[in-house]
Amino acid sequence: MPHEFEVRKEVELDATPDEVWDLIATGPGIDSWFMGRNEVEPREGGVASMEIGGMSQESTITAWEPSKRLALRGTEFPDGSVHAFEYIIEGREGGSTVLRLVHSGFLGAETWEAEMGALEIGWTMYLDKMREYFAYFRGRIATPVFAAAEPTEADKDRIMAKMRAGLGVDDGAAVGDAVTLMPEGMPPIEGTVDYVALDFFGVRTDDAMYRFVRGYNDTAVLGHNLFADGVDGQEAEKSWQNWLSALFA
Repeated sequence: MPHEFEVRKEVELDATPDEVWDLIATGPGIDSWFMGRNEVEPREGGVASMEIGGMSQESTITAWEPSKRLALRGTEFPDGSVHAFEYIIEGREGGSTVLRLVHSGFLGAETWEAEMGALEIGWTMYLDKMREYFAYFRGRIATPVFAAAEPTEADKDRIMAKMRAGLGVDDGAAVGDAVTLMPEGMPPIEGTVDYVALDFFGVRTDDAMYRFVRGYNDTAVLGHNLFADGVDGQEAEKSWQNWLSALFA
């Protein structure tokens, strides 16, 4: 029997309610901090869709109050799991905005505790990306890049260490450190470490936010947002997928 769950998060953003709305309620906005390629039909009853890893996921918009509240409910899966999302936007004096997120629904019977733990830490990272967006990329639109690989059994306990090594980054690299990423087959990337957690490593450049992740169920995942003009998203995704697949071959 599926287990009911609820994750609550909030973040204060240096942005107006209208700017926050554009980031969470439009396809280009979501592409600039989240994952996958997104489209949003802007109305209650409309469809929000995400294409990621060759698959498509859809949600129905159940509340549409521009610059105030957005709610969505996903399609129910065969195991009875379903995800619902509510974003509440509250403007503050001085021009900042508090965004409150409620992610709720039902998770699969056997793995719900692990899934909920992954959602808790994942949302912490993604809300931080929102904060970084307004600090460094305000008004810009990103090309999203996603790749995933299934490590061998021997690599499952050292996914992050192996990704750091493949990037040429020391295990001790901390937030604020300048680094040069050296992914094989791609040009060097000069940037600053901007996020470090047990299952995440992030680097920011003038034109990108890079995220390397140990995903749920021990997958190796990356989700980048590239802000440079003229980026070929398919080529960038192919290059990063080739790097990740070779790393965990």
